Amino acid sequence: MDAYKLFQDFLQLEHQIDEFYHELAVKQDLSDSALMVLWALMELGEGCTQRDICGQFALSKQTVHSCVRKLADEGVLSLQPGPGREVRVYPTVRGRALIQEKIVPVRNAERAASLALGVEQVAEMLRLTRRWFELFRKEGSAILNA
Repeated sequence: MDAYKLFQDFLQLEHQIDEFYHELAVKQDLSDSALMVLWALMELGEGCTQRDICGQFALSKQTVHSCVRKLADEGVLSLQPGPGREVRVYPTVRGRALIQEKIVPVRNAERAASLALGVEQVAEMLRLTRRWFELFRKEGSAILNA
């Protein structure tokens, strides 16, 4: 088996992981983007910006903006003005309860799986993925610069 075929298997596994997060979101009656926005808010803390949320999970500005607005309309989030044109995002009482009820259990399952794998194996997985991405960026830069 060659390295590229093995990499294709890795990509298929990544898609399966993404699909599992989708299944978890659906089971929690959340959209994929709502799961990620609420998770980012939990990790970043109250009062973060939409830009912060985008950076946490590499979500597009449009996805975060529309999801945050929808969650605000549903009474899950509150938007408060910050410095300049910045808008700060806060969970409402309902939003905090939703995070505790629906996001924390998913995060705990993710954490338990990571702990079961162990620090050395997770670090190696991260090191190898970063290395591959570095090589891919180098090879793909010709396409971007064409």
